[in-house]
Amino acid sequence: MLAQAQDWEPSIRKFEEHDKVDPPKLGCIVFAGSSSIARWDTLVEEMKPLDVINRGFGGSQYSDLNQYAKRIVIAYHPRAVVIYEGDNDLAPESSKTPESVAKDARTLVQTIRAALPETWIYLISIKPSKSRLSAWPRMKEANWMIRDFTHTQERVQYVDVASAMFDSKGNLRADLFVEDGLHPAPKCYALWTSIIKPLLLERFGLNSHKSYR
Repeated sequence: MLAQAQDWEPSIRKFEEHDKVDPPKLGCIVFAGSSSIARWDTLVEEMKPLDVINRGFGGSQYSDLNQYAKRIVIAYHPRAVVIYEGDNDLAPESSKTPESVAKDARTLVQTIRAALPETWIYLISIKPSKSRLSAWPRMKEANWMIRDFTHTQERVQYVDVASAMFDSKGNLRADLFVEDGLHPAPKCYALWTSIIKPLLLERFGLNSHKSYR
């Protein structure tokens, strides 16, 4: 069962309490989204020397992140935000459409852009998964719409991780998932890192450092 938006307040408050004790650096890079981000335990280590924080809350949808973006994205004044949502939005039991998910993605970009016009926004493609393969056509359609939208925006980039998750014969790689067939395994996170990290290093690496204070 998918969690509803009102269930997330304790998770968001936990982030805020943590920030009081250990405030993130201004100009960090925020990774936000659903369980594929929340369960990425090696994210901070794998993205070094980039300064990143993980603000994923498992089970969330684009509409949830829209609700809490001011508190767990905008509040940090990040130089970039990397977003993974859409997976739960279009799960087989969901009544949402590719169009509605793409609209929620646009709303999120507009919300962040209005508050942080200089911040880069990276939208990770919705991933295919073994347990939700029946929903992949709808997810793929949403990906196309989101990708096309990013092409019309400044400082917004679509990151395709889905294509690399299929083998040369077009089959979804089973070794990329844990036993539930849904959540990424370490090999999947290593693959994502190999795609996402070079994009961030190219723009925010040590040689291109800027002060965001």
